[in-house]
Amino acid sequence: MIYPFNAWDAFKIAISMEENGLNFYKAAAKKFTGPISDLFSSLAQEEEIHKSIFTKFLEGLPKEQPTLYDPNNETDDYLKMMAGIHVFKNGPEELDKLMAGVSTVEDALKLAMSFEKDSIVFFVQLKNAADTLSDEVSVDRLVLEEAKHLRKLSRIFNAQKSQ
Repeated sequence: MIYPFNAWDAFKIAISMEENGLNFYKAAAKKFTGPISDLFSSLAQEEEIHKSIFTKFLEGLPKEQPTLYDPNNETDDYLKMMAGIHVFKNGPEELDKLMAGVSTVEDALKLAMSFEKDSIVFFVQLKNAADTLSDEVSVDRLVLEEAKHLRKLSRIFNAQKSQ
């Protein structure tokens, strides 16, 4: 199979993922009160910033690029598998189901860290499927932005646990 992957596709996906994260953090901010609500509101703002960064990157990329030869459909299979995970399924009903399972701040932080890790893994796979060095460098930007968010969440989670 010829799979048409390029950095433009990755950044479109990244924008969608950031929108999903934004919705999650807004819902978490509403679920909790006080400083922790402020924390989730801040994380929502970071998702908005990431979305803006990714949109800017996207604007600088050509939409039409060569395709990648993938005779075993590995890239397509991986993308379909990832599409079945949170990254693409975060509409109002899915978000309500997620939030119903969140009863503590730790629950919310664990879920957020899981999402960020899944995002990093997803982008690393996309980087591995990139057809050009330019696409690899572009996708690396996504990984770096998501890694910053994961580090922040990890610090907050560890601080929360030690309280």
